[in-house]
Amino acid sequence: MAGKTKRAALLLTPDQETMLKRLAGSRTAPVREVERARILLGYAQGIPITDLARRIGVSRPAIYTCIDKALAAGVPMGLRDAYHRPHDPEISDEARAWVVSIACTKPREHGLAAELWSISGLARFVSEHAGAAGFPRLAHAGKSTVWRILDEVDIKPHRIRYYLERRDPDFDRKMHEVLMVYRDVSLRAEGVGDERRPDPTYTVSVDEKPGVQALGLTAPDLPPVPGKAQGVGRDYEYVRHGTVSILAGIDLHSGHIFANVEDRHRSREFIGLLGRLDAYYPPDAVIRLVLDNHSAHISKETLAYLATRPGRFEYVHTPKHGSWLNLIECAFSKMARTFLRHIRVDSIDELKERILKGVDEFNEAPVVFRWNRFDLGLV
Repeated sequence: MAGKTKRAALLLTPDQETMLKRLAGSRTAPVREVERARILLGYAQGIPITDLARRIGVSRPAIYTCIDKALAAGVPMGLRDAYHRPHDPEISDEARAWVVSIACTKPREHGLAAELWSISGLARFVSEHAGAAGFPRLAHAGKSTVWRILDEVDIKPHRIRYYLERRDPDFDRKMHEVLMVYRDVSLRAEGVGDERRPDPTYTVSVDEKPGVQALGLTAPDLPPVPGKAQGVGRDYEYVRHGTVSILAGIDLHSGHIFANVEDRHRSREFIGLLGRLDAYYPPDAVIRLVLDNHSAHISKETLAYLATRPGRFEYVHTPKHGSWLNLIECAFSKMARTFLRHIRVDSIDELKERILKGVDEFNEAPVVFRWNRFDLGLV
């Protein structure tokens, strides 16, 4: 009998004793670990097994098992459950692989309406089709079983991980062209220009920010109240007055921002921005535009206008899905984080006025981007 076996004394190091005392007094550790810590401490102090069973409230066989594991493999093993597998797993590797293969498909591929699997939906599908697939043990599989199978291979079919597909075969070439433009601007700022290019050349990053909403209040804002309300109080509801588009460009040499606020962003609105740039710069200068392939930039109307200004404008296109290469996006981001943030207006006209006023405030302290060799990927 295990209880009649003469057992050796359990000698604890100071660190082990400190650890067991901390665990024995823990209110957050699992109960079984707290009990085992108390067993080992009591046994090391020479307390009889009968007294330990009475104090801790566990059976004598449980105490013997804990002590035997600690004496055989050390104190940490005495605190743990012994791993054992009494019989071979009922769910075979082939059945697990089948569940994983189903999870790697979409529900609509199996005639269902959902776009992604939920764990409950996947478990239901597995249990319904396991028999026909030759895995009868999965016929009663629940969510926890399916979850464990997927967790072993780190599959989470209910989540979406977004990525950016490069659909432009000339992405690298166009990106290099844009970066070389920025490098040229940087060199010109240092007084080192490209003798092969016309002088003067002004570089402007151009793009549109459509869908800026004109939202109005349904009730007046409430001001902060010291000691009561820390921030502005605002009614949850709002009024939609419509949307506007911001057509803007930023001079990469001076940081000056050009902005037109329009109801739409068609070719005629883009031509209006080009006309503004044409009137702003000296008539003998070349205006180099960094812009994307939006239809308004290359439409028949726009090309007809450019034909009336031969040699005046020069396009440098960013690659598809490469809007982050266009520096005007930094200006749009600054607008969204400053005067457009939480903005409320009474009309579209007021929104246009506020946007133009915000751009004027930017131009009072223009920001010029300065590039170094690390930014341009030249080292």
